[in-house]
Amino acid sequence: MNNASQPVTTLRIRKAAVLGAGVMGAQIAAQLTNTGVETVLFDLPAKEGPKSGIALKAIANLQKLSPAPLAEPNLGGAIIPANYDDDLAQLRNVDLVIEAIAERMDWKLDLFRKIVGHLSPTAIIASNTSGLSINSLAEALPEEMRHRFSGVHFFNPPRYMHLVELIPTRLTDPAVIEGLETFLTTIVGKGVVIAKDTPNFIGNRIGVFSLLSTMYHTDKFGLGFDTIDALTGPAIGRPKSATYRTADVVGLDTMAHVITTMAETLPDDPWHAYFKSPAWLTTLIGKGALGQKAGAGFYRKVGKDIVVLDVAKQDYRPSVQKASDEVAAILAIKDPAEKFAKLRASADPQAQFLWAIFRDLFHYTAYHLADIADTARDVDLAIRWGYGWKLGPFETWQAAGWQQVAQWITEDIAAGKAMSKAPLPAWVTDGRDGVHGKQGSWSAAAGKYQPRSQHPVYRRQLFPDPVLGERYDLGTTVWENDGIRLWTLGDDGIGIVSFKTKMHTVNDHVLDGIQHAIGIAERQLKAVVIWQDAEPFSAGADLKGALGLLQAGRFDDFGHMVANFQRTSMRIKYALVPVVAAVRGLALGGGCEFQMHSARTVAALESYIGLVEAGVGLLPAGGGLHELAIRAAHANPADPFEALKKVFETVAMAKVSGSALDARRLGLLRDSDVVVANANELLYVAKQVAGALAEAGYRPPLPARAIPVAGDVGTATFKASLVNMLAGYFISEHDMDIATRIADTLCGGGVERGSLVDEAWLLDLERKHFVALARTEKTQARIAHTMTTGKPLRN
Repeated sequence: MNNASQPVTTLRIRKAAVLGAGVMGAQIAAQLTNTGVETVLFDLPAKEGPKSGIALKAIANLQKLSPAPLAEPNLGGAIIPANYDDDLAQLRNVDLVIEAIAERMDWKLDLFRKIVGHLSPTAIIASNTSGLSINSLAEALPEEMRHRFSGVHFFNPPRYMHLVELIPTRLTDPAVIEGLETFLTTIVGKGVVIAKDTPNFIGNRIGVFSLLSTMYHTDKFGLGFDTIDALTGPAIGRPKSATYRTADVVGLDTMAHVITTMAETLPDDPWHAYFKSPAWLTTLIGKGALGQKAGAGFYRKVGKDIVVLDVAKQDYRPSVQKASDEVAAILAIKDPAEKFAKLRASADPQAQFLWAIFRDLFHYTAYHLADIADTARDVDLAIRWGYGWKLGPFETWQAAGWQQVAQWITEDIAAGKAMSKAPLPAWVTDGRDGVHGKQGSWSAAAGKYQPRSQHPVYRRQLFPDPVLGERYDLGTTVWENDGIRLWTLGDDGIGIVSFKTKMHTVNDHVLDGIQHAIGIAERQLKAVVIWQDAEPFSAGADLKGALGLLQAGRFDDFGHMVANFQRTSMRIKYALVPVVAAVRGLALGGGCEFQMHSARTVAALESYIGLVEAGVGLLPAGGGLHELAIRAAHANPADPFEALKKVFETVAMAKVSGSALDARRLGLLRDSDVVVANANELLYVAKQVAGALAEAGYRPPLPARAIPVAGDVGTATFKASLVNMLAGYFISEHDMDIATRIADTLCGGGVERGSLVDEAWLLDLERKHFVALARTEKTQARIAHTMTTGKPLRN
């Protein structure tokens, strides 16, 4: 890595070290490893066993955590365990050091003093603290290192939470911050917000206040914890775990510690009187009811039932998560201005509670904007990315009518209803209609609107996460039908195909549309990218339409639909221009098959890919099994069966990958396919890949006319293992039938082992077995059950 004073583009992180193998440290190491960064995980020397036993145990534990910190199960073996006694010399070859030990200033300072003599003269040093002063931590470093030090705050769990707060000190070299912003955004895949060095930074400063406000108003309005969770979850655009379920997951002791930290570090905050744990929280902690990790907190599981704490009775009662009829009706109103007006006007305690928590959140956030963040955009994105809210506090306020809400807040402050008497900042009531607009987002510190960051890394995000009111160039439509839109963005000659259907499912309009769009591209464009403007990539075939044909007995039409699916996959595979699939989120069934037949797939790390048809009593028939058979033949022409073993299990068990890396392990992505860490960079990278293929003189593969197959011997071998599973009641007779048909298709049908077949033969096999299964009552029952419940049926 080069000196930080040189151009930021030269900053390269080949190897990193994480200090501290606790929950956060180990998972930060996992995410760095997920994204291809060689990582050393340090902790104290173990008193017994291997000296690096603490780090070794933490690495082993990564396999047991849910959701999985590792994008692919075997990646844990790439993390290097280390201890502070024997291994500090390894720091000499490390480009980035992230300290992630407990939130104790004295411990962190001692550790920095211990490691500084072992660091490379160019190493970047960072502390993953959730709220301690970064400037104070920097004082433990030699003066010549302080320009390379900053705060880097990951949110838990680090793999899945998009937010990372980057906190410079007074002395941090701007080039170091720019380089880290590039690394964290593109390589680690995060949404970076630059935060000021104030207690709890942005995300936790606002998020924890929102929690405190919610707890205060829970008491004030005498509502149950389960009622609060019914009100503060998806009903208002927040995660399902809402407030108190989230607290149980985080840990009530951890929550109390964060509250204490706010109280100690923010003595002059006008809301300081509320920075304390309610009596019932202290009581729960005293009893050891620390939440999920202790088996009880606000909630407890009794058998299959969930019970909730009743503070008045000091005991648990059945949980009934439900809003009142009046409040449920108000929350169903689409117009935010009308919704907020009705919440404020209602006499229902639940409505009064909701208005109160929003009012105090808006008040607090506006009051502190100038202190904690450069712009309102940083606050809104930090809360969305770090807490999973659909809209940040400023966006919610602006959508509800800025001036009207500001007037109501002012009235409540004057009437003593608000949590604090502190006045709203003057800029709030200067006649504006919000904080986000064409000029950018409001900076209270600078007293002006500021556009998005001009950092070069954001040129890779063609459609970054927008804040309220932002509009992007939606390109030029080349052609569209009811299923897809073919469009271009810029003048690079690359067409983009996006689906119009719900969940981007595949119906006849989509199939016909893709085929027609590729024809246009062959005449007018140089490449095509299949990309959706939001997750998922595709949930697969339109089951509702398919079931309708089956129930009406229109089996010929059903067969034509399957044939059309196969034609579309072949059109993608043999297009005269490269077709690149840009995948993020779910890519199931037909969505998986489309990416399998593309010239290249560019997949976001968080892509969940699978041929899941067996789960609804079918088998993949959009060319997926045919393509796997061809790949097996290419991998081992002398014995394709060896390569089929892994993919047979994947398909027969309807496995869905846990990430794009896992999809590669399962055989659903190729080694040549590209994985990107940041989903917001997906379209940019896919267009680059498509353009490069075109510039290299792309030609589609030659049709496979002599494919060696495993034949009837291969099918019989698979069937033998299925017989044992059936005898052990691990699968049903219908499962057996489905899996046998999958095996027959993968192995090329009833031909001798080593026989040569062509693609049409394999496609015919797929189609024959698919239609035969679809005619059965049990498969139709599985489809209907899945559509009704969203869950598979085993019959």
